[in-house]
Formats: sequence, C-alpha cells, structure tokens
Amino acid sequence: MTTGRLAYTYAVARPAAGLQRAVEVLTGVVDAPVHLVSDTRGRVIVAAVSPVPSADFDETALPRHLDDLQWLEALARSHHGVVEAISACTTVVPLRLATVYLDDDRVRNMLDDGLEVFVDRLSRLTGYVEWGVKLYVDAAPDQPPAPPPGPDLGPGRAYLRRRRADRDAQQDALRIAGRGAELIEAAALSHAVDRVRHRPQEGELAIEPGVNVLNDAYLVPLDHGEAFRADVLRSASALPGLRVVVTGPWAPYSFAAPGLPEEATP
Repeated sequence: MTTGRLAYTYAVARPAAGLQRAVEVLTGVVDAPVHLVSDTRGRVIVAAVSPVPSADFDETALPRHLDDLQWLEALARSHHGVVEAISACTTVVPLRLATVYLDDDRVRNMLDDGLEVFVDRLSRLTGYVEWGVKLYVDAAPDQPPAPPPGPDLGPGRAYLRRRRADRDAQQDALRIAGRGAELIEAAALSHAVDRVRHRPQEGELAIEPGVNVLNDAYLVPLDHGEAFRADVLRSASALPGLRVVVTGPWAPYSFAAPGLPEEATP
C-alpha cells in the first residue's frame, strides 16, 4: 500500500561543501522540492530525492506514462536538471529515469545495501565526465532525372542501371562511414578511459538530419574535455558526406549502472 506519494530518486552522490545549499533551491519532477537522504552509517553517501504522486508513478501508472513521449520528455528534462545541478557540486552516480521507492526509508535502505558498490563507483567516476559522439551520414542529394533510354538501351536495362548506381552509392556511403567511425574512435580513445556504445537513434528519437550510424558515450578526464572535442570533430572532417556531433560534458549517465543494486518498485 502506498500513501499517495513516492520517493523519486535522481542520483547518489558524495557529500560535499555547498551540496545542501544547491539542493535547497532545486525543484524536480512535478515541480516538487528536492532533498537529500543519507545512509545510516555516517553520511558516507547521499541520494537526491523528491516526492511524486503514486497515481502517476506506481507500477500500474508508470508504464502507461512512459509510452507518452511528451510526458517522457518532460520527465527526462526535470531528471536531467537535478542531476546536472548536483554534479556541479560533487561526483554523482545518476540513477535510471523514473527510479522510485516507496518512501525515504526505502531509499535509505537502498543506500545501506549498496554502500560499497556506490563508494567504488563514485571513486571510479571522480574527475571524469561523459561526452557523447554521434556520426551522421548525410542524406544523398536528389539525383537529376535519368536521360531517356537510347536505341540500344531499353527501359528495363535503364532501370537496372539506375538501381545498380544507387546500390553502388549506398555501398560507398557505408564504406566512408565505416572509415569515419574508425577515425573517430581512435581520436576519442586517445583521451577517454572508457566507452559505451548506444543504439543509433531512429524514428522520433532522430531529431538531426541524416542517418545516425554511431551513437557512443566516452568517459573523459575533466581536463581533457576541450581537446577531446576538438580532436573528435577534426578526425573525420576530410571525409565527404559525414557529420560528427559532439555533446557534453554531462554527468556520467552511461557509466553509472554496472554493479549497482536493483532499483525498487513501490
């Protein structure tokens, strides 16, 4: 049974000077105020939490809401805003979107149960940020209309010739994209200490023009950020038809999950 409110949990962090003051002015999901919940062993780690209505976030309502892209976008924006504000003060382990517990006591139990894992993960992430790298193949320009078939080339053969030319162009684009991906990887890994490959964005998630063929996240030392960005952007710039997008720095979302305790459901 729930009490009408659940504990939405954004991230686990190390206590730090200024963190409490930063949290006191934050509002999170559904414009609720954010507060800190600490473990019971001496405030070794803390979690950023805000109350949310169980009517929208319990195990019955949440799956339905997650199918609503507008609702999901608003949730992600609020979640990200809290995580980024906290990460400006201290090292954080971001939790998955829509991680909810029954109440603050359950959050505290989660921190106690996962204390060693969280401390280890925070130690690994200290001094690093996440950068995103996407590679796009630009859409092929419109081809001029094919000339009418000559006396020695009937409509059927002309069609097959156009199909063959299209196929050759697609193969050339894939070959160039593969080479671009190799150059990007080499440049990125000259700075990064870890990488996570994400699925290329398609459909409604693909907001950039072109075809997304690479969607990676890199864990980069704080003082390498600008060099990382410049080297990655430069790496494939000489190849035609490719576009590289570098985003960041972000809190290390892609590197937080392995080994963490299972999220609870209310």
